[in-house]
Order: sequence, then structure tokens, then C-alpha cells
Amino acid sequence: MSIGLGAMLGAGIFAALAPAAQAAGSGLLIALAVAAVVAYCNATASARLAARYPQSGGTYVYGRERLGELWGYLAGWAFVVGKTASCAAMALTVGSYLWPSCEHAVAAGAVVAVTVANYRGVQKSMLLTRGIVAVVLGVLAAVVVAAAGADSADFAHLGVGEGVRPGGVLEAAGLLFFAFAGYARVATLGEEVREPARTIPRAVALSLTITLVVYAAVAVAALSVLGPDGLAAATAPLVDVVNAAGASWLAPVVRIGAGIAALGSLLALLLGVSRTVLAMARDRHLPHGLAAVHPRFLVPHRAELAVGAIVLVVALTVDVRGAIGFSSFAVLVYYAIANASAWTLRPEEGRPSRVVPIFGMLGCLTLAFALPLSSVVAGVVVIAVGLGAYAVTRNRRITR
Repeated sequence: MSIGLGAMLGAGIFAALAPAAQAAGSGLLIALAVAAVVAYCNATASARLAARYPQSGGTYVYGRERLGELWGYLAGWAFVVGKTASCAAMALTVGSYLWPSCEHAVAAGAVVAVTVANYRGVQKSMLLTRGIVAVVLGVLAAVVVAAAGADSADFAHLGVGEGVRPGGVLEAAGLLFFAFAGYARVATLGEEVREPARTIPRAVALSLTITLVVYAAVAVAALSVLGPDGLAAATAPLVDVVNAAGASWLAPVVRIGAGIAALGSLLALLLGVSRTVLAMARDRHLPHGLAAVHPRFLVPHRAELAVGAIVLVVALTVDVRGAIGFSSFAVLVYYAIANASAWTLRPEEGRPSRVVPIFGMLGCLTLAFALPLSSVVAGVVVIAVGLGAYAVTRNRRITR
């Protein structure tokens, strides 16, 4: 559960809230509810599949086993490229909050530090993540309390005003979905979890529920103090909230908490991406050398080092908001495949109600194509490149 919370809390609160408000305006809370419903469907599908297939790789494994090799590969490709962008966004969030004038240098340092932590084993990473989650929850609670007692708080801002577009609400829901996707980290660690059939569904449900409650509380606090326009314009929204609430003494604490949250998210994201790379390398969809497991630390050390190196390069070149949009598109494609896989489960395999995966798949595709056009175009191009690579590697495997 800590791995999932570390990913979701860091990503959503400190990175996606402002661009979502820019898209939805006063419809932000509706967008949050839409994202939460789609995330619930995805979490249910993922939990049932993870219990059935407790292996590293997540939907890469589920798609392969339930739909065929191509769909499994497509899920794995979407996850790796989408979450690589997420890793870069989180590293840049660390830099932008802790040392804005040296954002990229701090981001690079964060990537190196987290890669080293992951290299030394998942158990140590989980302990570190638990500490990070506790700190972040404390900081967010302080922000909510400060906002609730502020004279500047106006709960009329929570109403849906004029000018809210359905397309804007769906776009915001797609961006906020970026924040809810942390429960995938639990599923992708299937081989490293005790009693996966019991532990994974419980961890997914608990992490999603806690995150939704936290998101709702913080969104209400931010809207009531800043209003939708102020929140949309904020570069560090929770810092602006405490300043507007007359608790400017909390601003440094919030900045440090934001950096810690993004670091925790980066920690969990790198864990998930490296395990999917491991699974794809085992099947030779990626270089087989990446499937090596360290004899002492029992982690896919080559995959972790390769992913860390790629994220390091991306973090030195990308824009945070663009990375969020691209990541959301790729991850929504990933979960559309997860829902389609869950739909094929039989009742004795723990299949959820058929409505859940159908709604989840349609919801994922709707939110994916409601994202900004640049994100959709970039996502489609990268998915097409992945399909081309699959065709090449498939032909090579056949000719051997």
C-alpha cells in the first residue's frame, strides 16, 4: 500500500491540480469525481488480475495471458514510455519546489539517488516510502486545516459556475487520472509481495480510497481559498493556498513536503517501470540482458539502471505539464487493456461485474482522447513506434 500511496500522493497533489483547474475551471471537483470512478474500475480490474497472475509486469502479463501477445506488448510499451515521462515530471517537481533556479540539476540528482535506493532492494525502498507518505500526509493535513480556518476562504467557489465545458471537465479528469495511477505499482511488484492473492487487492483498494479522500480535501481547500482562476494560474498551488490563508509560515514546510512527495512518487514509479522492463526483457521484447536479477539484492538491477539513465536524460529536457499530458495518454491506454483483460476472466477466476471493466475501458479511452491535442498526437505517434518495433522483433523471433 505504501508504494501505491507514494506514487499517487506525490503525482496528483503537487503536479496535476493546477493544470486540471485550468482545463475544468469551477468544474474541477466534477473532474475529480470522474477520474475517481474510472480509477475505481481500473483498480478493481487490476486487483482481480494481479491476484490471478501474481507476476512482475502488471498489464503486460495480463494482456498477454488474456488477449494475446500483441496486446500484452502494447500495454507494456505504453506503461514504460508513459511512466518514464511521469518519472521525469516527478524529478522536475522535486527541483521546482526545492530549488527553482537549479530545477534540472536537482531533478538529475533526485533520479540518481532514487535509482541507487531501488538498486539495493524493494524492502528498503518500501520502508523509505512509508516514511515519505507519513510526512506528506502531515503536510497536506496542515494545508487543509489552514485553509479551513482562513478568513479568505469562500465556499461559494466550490459551486459550478458559468463557462464550464464538458470537454474541459473530461480533459481535467484525464490529467487528474495521472495522479490516481499509483496503484499500478502494487500490481507490478507481484513477485515481491507475500500472499499476493490477498495482499494485492487489499493494498490497491486501501491506497485508492485514502488517496481519493486526501485529494478531495485538498482540492476543496485550494478552491475555497484561491478560487478556480487563482488555482489555475498557480505554479505552486499549495504554497499559494497557505499564503492566501494567512499562514505564510507554512510555505517553507509545504515546499519541502512537495519535494518529498515528488521524491516518493519517483521512487515508486521507477520501481514499477523497471519491473515491467524486466518482464518484457524476459520475453525478448526488450534486450534480454535487462532481465538479469542481482544475486545479492534480488532486484532487476540492469533494468533499474537502464530506466534511471533514460529518465535522467528526459528530466534534463522536458516540460512538466507536457510530460503529464503525454504520460496520462499512455497510461490510459495501458488501463484500457487492463479492463479488456479483466472482462475475459471467468467467475471462478474472480471476475468483477461485467459493468466494471466495460465502463473502465470506455472511460479510459474517452479521457485519453479528451487530453490536449499535443498530448494525444504525441501519444499516438509513440504507440505507433512501439507497434513498429513489435513487428520487427516478432519477425526476428520467428526467423530464429
